[in-house]
Amino acid sequence: MGIPDGLGRDLSPRQIVEELDLYIVGQQAAKRAVAIALRNRWRRRQVVEDLRDEIMPKNIIMIGPTGVGKTEVARRLARLARAPFLKVEASKFTEIGYVGRDVESMVRDLVELAIAMVKSEEERRVSTRAREWAEEKILEQLGDRVEPERAPLDDSADDKKTFIVGYDGVVQREVPAANRYALLLRRLRAGDFDDEYVEIEVTSKRTSPMDVLRGSRAVAAEQLGDVFEGIFPRSSKKKRVKVKDALGILRAEEAARLIDMDQITQEALSRAANSGIIFLDEIDKIAGKESGHGPDVSREGVQRDLLPIVEGSSVMTRHGVVKTDHILFIAAGAFHVARPSDLIPEMQGRFPIRVELESLTMEDFTRILTEPRNALTKQYAALLETEGVEVIWGNGAIEMIARMAWRANQQMENIGARRLHTIMEKVFEELSFKAPEMDRGRFEITAEYVRERLEGILEDEDMSRYIL
Repeated sequence: MGIPDGLGRDLSPRQIVEELDLYIVGQQAAKRAVAIALRNRWRRRQVVEDLRDEIMPKNIIMIGPTGVGKTEVARRLARLARAPFLKVEASKFTEIGYVGRDVESMVRDLVELAIAMVKSEEERRVSTRAREWAEEKILEQLGDRVEPERAPLDDSADDKKTFIVGYDGVVQREVPAANRYALLLRRLRAGDFDDEYVEIEVTSKRTSPMDVLRGSRAVAAEQLGDVFEGIFPRSSKKKRVKVKDALGILRAEEAARLIDMDQITQEALSRAANSGIIFLDEIDKIAGKESGHGPDVSREGVQRDLLPIVEGSSVMTRHGVVKTDHILFIAAGAFHVARPSDLIPEMQGRFPIRVELESLTMEDFTRILTEPRNALTKQYAALLETEGVEVIWGNGAIEMIARMAWRANQQMENIGARRLHTIMEKVFEELSFKAPEMDRGRFEITAEYVRERLEGILEDEDMSRYIL
C-alpha cells in the first residue's frame, strides 16, 4: 500500500473544479481555492526531499452565512481526494470542561477515520479470497444434505461441462459437470441454500475493564486498554445460523485474518499526516473580543490552544505519533459579528487564503434542485420509485419550491440551502405516507400542488409553529 498520489488521479485544478460542479452549485471562488490547495499537495510531493518538508499547506478560511456550501465544498473535496476528513465545531472548545490539550482530540479522531478508511480499502482488496474461503467452509458443512441440481448457465451449455463464474461475471475455469463441488458452489452463489442452517465458530471479544475508559479519549486510557486486550483475549463459540448470515460472518472473519493491521495502521498514520483534512467550523465563534462574563472558556485561549496544531506539532495517539505540519485546515464561519482580522495575528497568518461565499438567490435554489448529481428532486424521486411510484415534475413546480424556500429564508432566519430540505419534506409528506397503498404509476407534482401543500405557512404570522 502507499499514499494515493494526489487525487489518485492527477487532476488539474480546473478538473477538480469540474468534479465539484457535479455536486455544488456556484461558489466558484471557494472551489478554485480548495482545488489549488489540493493540487499543491501533489506538487509538494514532486519537490526534492530537502525542500518538501519546508512547504506548508495553504490553509483556507471560508466566509459566508450558513447553508451556502462551505462544509459541502470541503467534504466533496475530501471524497474526491480519498483523504481522511474530519469536521469539528471550533466553538465546542469554548464550553466549560474543555482544557487545552482537548484540542488534540481532533487529530486522534482523524487518525481513527484514516484507519477505518484504509482498513475498508484492504477488506475490499481481499474480499474475493475471503468469500471463497467462506463458501468452502459452508459447503463443507452442507455436505450430503443438499443436491447439486444443475441448470444450464446458458443455451450453449452442454451436459458435459459447467463453469466456475467469479463475482465479476468472468469465467474462472471449466470443470466436469460431474464435479459435485462446482455444482454446489453455483447453487450456493445463486442463493439456493440461503435458508439452510449451518453451525459455525464465531470469535467474540471479551469485555475489558478499560473499555469504559475508552470513551474518555485519553491516550493513556486507550493504551492501557490495549494492554488489557492482551490479558483478556478473544474467545470463540459455536453458533447455529442460516447460510446467508453465515457467509457474511465467515467472510468478515477471514478478511480480518488476511489483512495486516500493523501495515494498515502505518499507512493510516501517514495518510492522516500527509493527506488529512480538518474542517474547523464556526471559527468566528472563537474570534472577537471577550464577553467578560459567563462560564465560557476564553476564546483567545482556545485560539492559542489550536495554534500549535495548525502551525505544526506532534500529537500522541494510541497508534503512534502524528505530525500535523501538512494536515490541511479549512476554517469556516459566518463572521456576522466578528471578522477574520479579530483572530489573533498568529492564527491569521496560518490561514493565508480567504474566500467569501455568496448568499444564495432564488435562481440558485432552482439550480440546486435540478443540476447536482445528487439533487433533492432526484433523491425523492428515487425513494418513491422503490414503491413503484414515478414522480413527474410539472411546469413551474420546481420554481415554486425554490420561491417558497427563498421567501422563507427572507422572512425567518436565513439557513441557506438547508431550507430546501424542510420545504421538500413538507411537499412530499402526504405522498410519502400514501405511496405504499397507491396504484403503481406516475404522480405529477404541479406548481398548484406545491402551493396547496405549503398553503398558509408563509402567510401565517406565527411561523415558529412550522418546521420550515
